[in-house]
Amino acid sequence: MDARRTLASAFIASRVDYCNAVLYGVSAQVTCRLQMVLNAAARLVVGASRRDHISPVLRDVLRWLPVTQQIQFKIAATAFDCIHGTGPTYFKDICSTVVDTPSRANLRSAHRGGMFVPRTRTQLCRRSFRVAAPTVCNTLPLHLRSPSISRGQFRAGLKTHLFNQAHTSV
Repeated sequence: MDARRTLASAFIASRVDYCNAVLYGVSAQVTCRLQMVLNAAARLVVGASRRDHISPVLRDVLRWLPVTQQIQFKIAATAFDCIHGTGPTYFKDICSTVVDTPSRANLRSAHRGGMFVPRTRTQLCRRSFRVAAPTVCNTLPLHLRSPSISRGQFRAGLKTHLFNQAHTSV
């Protein structure tokens, strides 16, 4: 089972995870197709039949995030890296906290660790990283938005938060 898990993670889960941040805000039909690929990979790993319910396997055995939460994880992790100066250089000026925005630095909400969300007029603009990253990050709990949290602590806490969010709402 460990060998099958490694192969599924290397070939299938990593391909589904590759560039999935561009899928933020797409229709549920698109993410459902990717979820079906992950479900088939999970069945392959544990040797379950097609008729077996796969959610408990994903949750309890493999501990894989659903596709929509994987997308949120990727966006939030990239935004965290950008805020702390370790992200891609082309995103350096895109992600900014409310405290760093001069016209908003004195607001009461500025000290909660929120990010500045620019206004947009179209649905397509809401899917851009400039808007998606602050939107996703502002929905995170306060302890994950703390400026003193390390990258490892953030990623572990983020996965736990998204995992609990995905499996308590089901």
